Amino acid sequence: MAFDSLTEKLQNIFKGLRGKGRLTEADVKAALREVKLALLEADVNFRVVKSFINAVQERAVGQDVLNSLTPGQTVIKIVNEEMVKLLGSTAVELELLPPGSITVIMMCGLQGSGKTTTVVKLAGKLKSKGRKPLAVACDIYRPAAIDQLRINGEKQGISVFSMGDRHKPLNIAKAAIEHAEKNGFNVVILDTAGRLHIDEDMMGELQEIKSNIDVHRTILVVDAMTGQDAVNVAESFNEKLGIDGVVLTKLDGDTRGGAALSIRAVTGKPILFAGMGEKLSDLEPFYPDRMASRILGMGDILTLIDKAQAEFDENKAREMERKIKKAEFDFNDFLDQMQQIKKMGGISDILSMLPGIGRKIKDVEIDENALKRTEAIIYSMTKQERSNPDIINMSRKKRIAAGAGVDISEVNALIKQFDQMKQMMKQMSGMMGKGGKLGRFKLPFGL
Repeated sequence: MAFDSLTEKLQNIFKGLRGKGRLTEADVKAALREVKLALLEADVNFRVVKSFINAVQERAVGQDVLNSLTPGQTVIKIVNEEMVKLLGSTAVELELLPPGSITVIMMCGLQGSGKTTTVVKLAGKLKSKGRKPLAVACDIYRPAAIDQLRINGEKQGISVFSMGDRHKPLNIAKAAIEHAEKNGFNVVILDTAGRLHIDEDMMGELQEIKSNIDVHRTILVVDAMTGQDAVNVAESFNEKLGIDGVVLTKLDGDTRGGAALSIRAVTGKPILFAGMGEKLSDLEPFYPDRMASRILGMGDILTLIDKAQAEFDENKAREMERKIKKAEFDFNDFLDQMQQIKKMGGISDILSMLPGIGRKIKDVEIDENALKRTEAIIYSMTKQERSNPDIINMSRKKRIAAGAGVDISEVNALIKQFDQMKQMMKQMSGMMGKGGKLGRFKLPFGL
């Protein structure tokens, strides 16, 4: 994730605070100096860092904190609370007009920010909530933009309106709204052109659209990997165009992540969504409290639950539970569980959201390709072998290994792991079924 380096540094600072039975004002100030350096190194805006540290220090050096039974934990709690405030305190939903009206959303941003992909991701999210979105190709300058929008739209089942590259973006937008009115679309999302840097032509074009069309929401798409430049871009767009919110893309990348901690404070505009991957479904609502928890290394179990609930079929889950309790779990079910893990982002992504685990696995190399090899082994089995693993003898193992292109030892290891997991999941189902939410909610492989 974007904040891995910052998270590690903050965790080390907090470890020092927790290790002391009592804290002095000097201890707190020394720790906050380290926090300040860590934030600056993460490319957080200097003014934002200064304001944040002052707010924490003002609360953390009071006698109530220093004389408390756990002063270190109390200081960490204050840091967490102030970081949530910095990120916007509460999640802000994208406001739309009632379904009977057409909401026009203009997406803007620099070239390379992931704007066109985000248009389709947003359209897909709105479609899943019962809206009927229309994506509009208003980027007439980048040759691949129109094709990219159309191809990604088809993947998501999103309608795309295009008039090629020989019409003015304003005229395309007007025609798209007319098309929406005639065909029952209730959200129109304009994919506007970006540039490599902010210039008058780009701003003039966007201002022309806003002056002639009733744009209800103007959303800026910003690449989190550009660091402090992302904040400068957001500030400029807000001053010259007026934005209603921000989408931060590439937050899953190897970046310092300072943009997320600065944009809300600098522009006063909320971060609406975070792009956390390359898949068209990888667009998450931005929750300040959850993001603060992830940055501070406390995990993000709520987002993990959201992901699981979005991907898991409740009827399937009940059937799986029944099979596990009756020891009927077979390789077909095993394969289905792996597919669910892939939809949720993979094992690394799941583990990174579990409290206390993310940092521990940072240096552990998790072989996501092992899932692919496991799939290949299971696909090399016959239907009968998948349904009844007990019939897999040595000659069958050799055939399966040859079909999957792996050593027979990997087939043996998988069958052994399957047997162990089958027993473990049977035991866990008994414990988890004794009331409470865990009885109704299960992660794949018993995670």
